[in-house]
Amino acid sequence: MKTKLMSANYAAARAVVSARVEVVAAYPITPATTVPEQVALLNEEGIYKGEFIRVESEHSAMFACIGASSTGARAFTATSSNGLLLMDEALHWAAAARLPIVLANVNRSVSPAWNIHVTHDDSMSKRDTGWLQFYVSSVDEYYHTIIQSFKLAEDERVLMPVMISADGFVLSHTVSTFDYLEPEEVDKFLPPYKPPHWVMDPANPVSHGNIVFPEYYEEFRYQMHEASKNALKVYAEVERDYKKLFGKYFGGPVVEYKTDDAEVVFTSQGTVGAEALDAIDELREEGYKVGAARIRMYRPFPVDNIRKLGSRVKAFASFDRSASYGYGGQVAIDIRAALYHTPHRPMVKSYIGGLGGRDITVTDIKEIILDTVKAVESGEIGPEETWHNLME
Repeated sequence: MKTKLMSANYAAARAVVSARVEVVAAYPITPATTVPEQVALLNEEGIYKGEFIRVESEHSAMFACIGASSTGARAFTATSSNGLLLMDEALHWAAAARLPIVLANVNRSVSPAWNIHVTHDDSMSKRDTGWLQFYVSSVDEYYHTIIQSFKLAEDERVLMPVMISADGFVLSHTVSTFDYLEPEEVDKFLPPYKPPHWVMDPANPVSHGNIVFPEYYEEFRYQMHEASKNALKVYAEVERDYKKLFGKYFGGPVVEYKTDDAEVVFTSQGTVGAEALDAIDELREEGYKVGAARIRMYRPFPVDNIRKLGSRVKAFASFDRSASYGYGGQVAIDIRAALYHTPHRPMVKSYIGGLGGRDITVTDIKEIILDTVKAVESGEIGPEETWHNLME
């Protein structure tokens, strides 16, 4: 293991090398561009030894990955925002075909209005495609989660594609150290991909994607649902093995911080979760029993983790960097749903903010947590959701 200094996007490209990805197909879109750009450069230099396919759109990029994965190749792509939306049809295809493709999505606002900075609307809009989803908060976590994702996706109990989301510019272009693994080291953890199911092979032709009538279609979807739920158990094994080999562990599906005696817990995804640690430390010094829970794995949703945490706290302050328009923050909605079938239902306050790259500071997070503390003390939950720092 060597320590390297790179941006998160460059580290993602290095993960492609380490995981011995055989095919990368990608189309550039800011702020994801430097991922395929770096893969292409590494390919020209002979460091990345797989195939790099230049395509004319993100739709083509994902279908090229589908074709590659269908032949048994390990496949990867990277995109962002409207590019992810252009892939939509192919995303559904990849999941329903049970192809273990890995996609690095650099979160960016969806246009219009034109904005190239972070919002989670792009990946959140794909939460029901069948793709497993991670949200990371550091360069090191981004690099290692990509490698782990291939292991998770290729497990025969899962066989679902994985999307790893990283906040645009806030993380994607942040230069930081990370622990790099040579391909020979990763070989001990991630063997070559050998599809346990169907594969396109001229010597043994199969028919795939045929019409399925109503008496069987539902079973296909049920199998996707069960495989997605399996991912939580399998990922625990993946993390255990990874820690044993490389000493790396990022905290499971939900990373908790000072929650043992917390009465109010701030939940978030991505880089805000890292920022929240300082807010918690400062509030602890001021005498507040507060903690933080960063939700790393969003699909499948870590229901058991949230219920266990919910059984011992008085309230959640859920922060979403996206919105389900007309309803509220997606993660807040999921937390409330997870707690519905439990005997103890703590208060769940929903906050939406940081859209379009608007900065979320330690001061902002403290304001949100203290607003929830005030609601607990008064017993008045207040509005269904609060748009933080909304200008009037």
